[in-house]
Amino acid sequence: MPYFLRLIALLGCLLTSTASMAVDIPMQEYGFPLRNPFEATIAGTPPELRPSLLEDDEIDQKDYSITVRPDREYELPDNFWAVKKLRYRLAVQPQPAPLIFIIAGTGAHYAAGNMEVLKNVFYQGGFHVVQLSSPTSYDFMASASRYATPGFSSEDADDLYRVMQAIRARHPDLPITEFHLTGYSLGGLHAAFVSHLDETRRAFNFKRVLLLNPPVNLYTSVRNLDMLVQTQVENVTNAATFYESMLSKLTRYFQHKGHIDLNEALLYDFQLSRQRLSNEEMAMLIGASFRFSSADIVFTSDLINRRGLITPPDYPITESTDITRFFRRALLCDFDCYITEQLIPMWRTRLNGGSLQQMVDAVSLYALQDYLQSSDKIAVMHNADDIILGPGDLGFLRRTFGSRLTVYPLGGHCGNLNYKVNTQAMLDFFHH
Repeated sequence: MPYFLRLIALLGCLLTSTASMAVDIPMQEYGFPLRNPFEATIAGTPPELRPSLLEDDEIDQKDYSITVRPDREYELPDNFWAVKKLRYRLAVQPQPAPLIFIIAGTGAHYAAGNMEVLKNVFYQGGFHVVQLSSPTSYDFMASASRYATPGFSSEDADDLYRVMQAIRARHPDLPITEFHLTGYSLGGLHAAFVSHLDETRRAFNFKRVLLLNPPVNLYTSVRNLDMLVQTQVENVTNAATFYESMLSKLTRYFQHKGHIDLNEALLYDFQLSRQRLSNEEMAMLIGASFRFSSADIVFTSDLINRRGLITPPDYPITESTDITRFFRRALLCDFDCYITEQLIPMWRTRLNGGSLQQMVDAVSLYALQDYLQSSDKIAVMHNADDIILGPGDLGFLRRTFGSRLTVYPLGGHCGNLNYKVNTQAMLDFFHH
């Protein structure tokens, strides 16, 4: 090949490579102040750096319920009365507008804190907004999941898709110009699988899909969080001692401040006080929070399916039944335990599944790599210091999404979701 043709070809390759590079936000240009990923994960964004939000009465919103699984009305124990129908929140604009579905993270309810922030941001951006509980939340598992054994991303996405179609049918007169989709943490992973499903079912034809801090390898992410519970804390010999230490610090803080308002603003302020938590304490607190979410999944899945691993199949449960001892048993079952005792057996029985590694590949973003690589409508926003990421995860995202990936240097796991720089970037993506 003549020299000048080889030079043109080389320049073409370089230009293509440059065009597909991820957008890495330089540390010096990013004003998020928390450089500790554990601290960012727990405390979130300082109040003064958050976007201005509307009051609840300034948003035309309402909670609705739909019957997705009529059979659960009779199958579920009496103490599940509040979740036999699936609830969701809808905020509507006064004129025709695009509609965006938001999927919550692990174990989260449709009205969780991050969901409310994202709803507010997108509503102010001119969207109708639907807030959906995570397929791993006990209310979704009870009222909408076919198998009540979350963890198979494609099956969870199928359940979500049915719910979304039912919600659309419930509001036939809502003037919608186009559909969008987003989710944070595990909800980001679910959004990818829902988008892929929509390519064949075509009920929504999503124009834009944004994945916020999604796990790449789902197994790696849950192992990272599970291991935090085992963090060694100085002068703490067991979990009980840890919680006593935490309570003691919080008590001294409240005595100094004179009031209690347990929210992210308090946690940020708390970390500025002399009672601040150590890295080890913060790690264990995050891990403990995840363990409680896992225990909810373990307990609810076992109970609905009558597996007898946590609750005896014939044990009578009513509204007044004390289930504390069963939940304690569920707390002893980490996510590995859930995978071994409930997820893998169901995968092999109902879905003809194989090995653990095959399941890990099937439920993670790896399974959608070709689709994600070729679909220009899907983008990712992630943090370089996110505690759910493992070795090679950012590399996978860079190769797969190229310039559709934005990497922020700080923020931990979802700690900068309510940072005004990030929320503006989200709106810019959907308005593009």
